[in-house]
Amino acid sequence: MRRFSASILTLSLGAASVAIAQEDPLAQRPVVEKLAKNVADELARQCPAAQPSDQAAFNACRQGLYENSAFKRALAPIVLWGRPSPTGAALKDSTLTQFSPDVLSSMYFSLFMFNGKHTVDFDKKEGLYRVTLETAFRNRLAPGQFPYPFWHDDSKWSAYQGANSITLWIEPKSIKVKVAQFTDKGTTPSIIATEPFNPPKFDGKWQWTDAEGVTQPVVTMFDGLFRRDNPKLVLLDLAYKDLALKLRDGQCDSCHVPNNPDKMKRLVLLQSPAHAAAEIKRLLKAVRADKMPLDDFGIEKELNPETKKALLESAEKFDAALDAVRLWEKQFSVADGAGEKR
Repeated sequence: MRRFSASILTLSLGAASVAIAQEDPLAQRPVVEKLAKNVADELARQCPAAQPSDQAAFNACRQGLYENSAFKRALAPIVLWGRPSPTGAALKDSTLTQFSPDVLSSMYFSLFMFNGKHTVDFDKKEGLYRVTLETAFRNRLAPGQFPYPFWHDDSKWSAYQGANSITLWIEPKSIKVKVAQFTDKGTTPSIIATEPFNPPKFDGKWQWTDAEGVTQPVVTMFDGLFRRDNPKLVLLDLAYKDLALKLRDGQCDSCHVPNNPDKMKRLVLLQSPAHAAAEIKRLLKAVRADKMPLDDFGIEKELNPETKKALLESAEKFDAALDAVRLWEKQFSVADGAGEKR
């Protein structure tokens, strides 16, 4: 009986220690520091300094982060991305864009380069750990390698191409990155010198067709992420084209676009296949519950029943097509990497 009581006491003390660690965010610092080092080392290995126009380096970085990377595993299921508030507002009051780990890692973080240097501190005001990474931006890639024309806004493009620091905000209890931000106002220079570049003037199109008839931005068409011989890709492309029409009919494309016309604090993007794929399940949930669209006063309004039915059917087909593509990749992937990426 005495031995049994001692075991109970040991278990109780262990549980109490875990509870204290969860209640005291500072107790989590060793875990956060280990995570930060693993992520920083991996980013430097997968996405080292290179010429800002180096397509091969970008491709390698993108593929490495999209696969089972430590960085992607460190991200929360919903992670926020953007610039620090110009007014110094708290994160909860800042305008940020919502992404899945797949999208943030493959289409946004792959545009940056890293040297592994980082710092870790705890921000009492935010109640989050702050990991600051030294970086530089690939501002000389072809326009179709960016998720959308960042140059639609001069200040955004200037901040991107001058970026010298990225901050990962880590929640102490989950040890997951909840928010990531980039800035050109870091305390250290960009890890490589880059000359400012002014792309062609933005013509208002988030997607376009190039001279070879290829839909751009090509990175948003899952280019390089799935195998070219995946037979399910054709159905996925067709399903998105139909969904895009239904999103337009439901007025979704008037709000869920990069220039954020409604000034939403938590912007959700749907203007490309990759962006829509990341949000499709939440889109279905919101439409079914009549949580979108919003009227001119920001109040939820019901869709026309026929429009709602068509949108849901189209979204469900796109979701099913995406699941089919991923299942095929899982079933037919091989250890030696055979099979050409799309």
